[in-house]
Amino acid sequence: MRREVVFDIETKNTFQDVGAYNPSLLEVSLVGAYFYETDTYESFLEEDLPKLWPRLERADRIIGYNILGFDIPCLQSYYTGELLKLPSLDLMAEIANRLGFRIKLDDVAKATLGIGKSGHGLQAVEFWKKGEIQKLRDYCLQDVKITKDVYEYALTHKEVKYVDRMGQVQTCPLPLEPVPDGQQTSFNLSLGL
Repeated sequence: MRREVVFDIETKNTFQDVGAYNPSLLEVSLVGAYFYETDTYESFLEEDLPKLWPRLERADRIIGYNILGFDIPCLQSYYTGELLKLPSLDLMAEIANRLGFRIKLDDVAKATLGIGKSGHGLQAVEFWKKGEIQKLRDYCLQDVKITKDVYEYALTHKEVKYVDRMGQVQTCPLPLEPVPDGQQTSFNLSLGL
């Protein structure tokens, strides 16, 4: 059974609020995730994060867009283990490794899937500040769905597309493979022995 997890996080504050570009200084408002094992989209508020950790630890691989540069560093202060030790796939990093520059998820999604993101991260902070939790969930889970669809496209087609700075659609080879069933063993990094 496939145990990959696609996830995305939203924060309560911005880099401007904390005075530095340091994801570990940001507070998590919500994590959205898609679990292949159960074929479900779920969300976790900050206080629900302890319920997320065992599911990430059991995952064959955690997948996201800019998770190494943003999501994982933001989450690390909430987790007692080392999140970077979990098997992961950062789609943005994979694309940047091939192209030599970073591409926004929106530009990849529009060219690859024909749909863009429903908004931007600053909107999510505003949703949090206004107490609009359902809008925050919807926004985050839409990003998770787009990320999952880009990942699935790359698995099938071994490439993704993106809109370049001139507005032209380009192709980036991305020969991804799912983790074979049973390859990753479950381990627990968040509970003391």
